Amino acid sequence: MLMFDPFRQLDRLAEQVLGTAARPAAMPMDAWREGDEYVVALDLPGVEVDSIDLGVERNVLTVRAERKAPVGEGTELVASERPRGVFSRQLILGDAMETEKVKASYDAGVLTLRIPITAQAAPRKIEIETKGDQHQIGA
Repeated sequence: MLMFDPFRQLDRLAEQVLGTAARPAAMPMDAWREGDEYVVALDLPGVEVDSIDLGVERNVLTVRAERKAPVGEGTELVASERPRGVFSRQLILGDAMETEKVKASYDAGVLTLRIPITAQAAPRKIEIETKGDQHQIGA
């Protein structure tokens, strides 16, 4: 099970309800379960793969990325609406996640993380013993 920073989620909810979002999220994501793993897709358009840093400490997965300015020194920027600089996002992973087996790929500005679920967290049948015979109940 993936868990997320509750304060970040509260901020997003307040922005949606109150309409106070000053700028779009720098690292929007989708997350879903696919078989025995969770998949997380983070949008990072305009970010070079070399500027992406992934790390796991305990059950916290941190994604850091930098989007540099599109123009060099001495150039006058006429419009500047795209966020740039260093961005980070933390995902709190449940105990049922295999943090040492996270896989990452980057294609067309989308960072995709695949996080396996431990075998201990998989559903299993539990036998119930009765006098005379045994029955199985699905879990």
